[in-house]
Amino acid sequence: MRLARLLTPDGPVVGRYDDGTVVADDGRYEVGRDGRLLPPCDPTALYCVGRNYAETLDQMDYERPEVPDFFIKPPTSLLAHGEEIRYPEWTDELTYAGELVAVLDERCRDLAPEDVPEVVRGYTILNDVDALDQQGRTARKAFDGSAPLGPWIETDVDPTDIDIETTVGGEVRQDATTELMLFGPREVVSYLSKRFTFEPGDCVAFGSPANPGLVEPGERVEITYEGIGTLSNAVVAPDGE
Repeated sequence: MRLARLLTPDGPVVGRYDDGTVVADDGRYEVGRDGRLLPPCDPTALYCVGRNYAETLDQMDYERPEVPDFFIKPPTSLLAHGEEIRYPEWTDELTYAGELVAVLDERCRDLAPEDVPEVVRGYTILNDVDALDQQGRTARKAFDGSAPLGPWIETDVDPTDIDIETTVGGEVRQDATTELMLFGPREVVSYLSKRFTFEPGDCVAFGSPANPGLVEPGERVEITYEGIGTLSNAVVAPDGE
């Protein structure tokens, strides 16, 4: 089942996504006519694991981590599917990275790996936008608009062997599978839960496969995860053109 959030003139509604329609408790809402998609959850934080694919380590000349290597994006970094990624005027190296994301369904902490599926609502997609020429991960990755997320949450998917494809301007840039992760989803969520209390809607992203790369204004980034869907966002110049 796909779960989506829609912003209507009367406020956000949450429901089952079905072929362009959000079916909520109080009725059916057509995406585009009755409102626009929001990020599919409302997290207090996005916990993002980096350096989780061997080929990416080789490409970026990173050392292999012994434990999951992570950073945090704040809620203000969120963008919805279809919203424009504004190219910040203070960077010359903006990059994309297509990532799988687990969305937590309840308040929890200190989880064993085998308990993780019980607390995960489902999975969605993140574009981990990075201003590569900035100093330090927070400056690079935590700015407004650096976390396009969506388009919805898929509740029925096995995250351990999903095909991934990222295109930029219609050209395939990433083509891999989640089977290549160094640390699997259960291991990552368990590891982070020893350090943080998760709240409902919090997100855990599992890193990007090989070939994260530069993106320019005028290009559209589309990230597809098998069994989940496609997150699509266009990049625009700082003045919005």
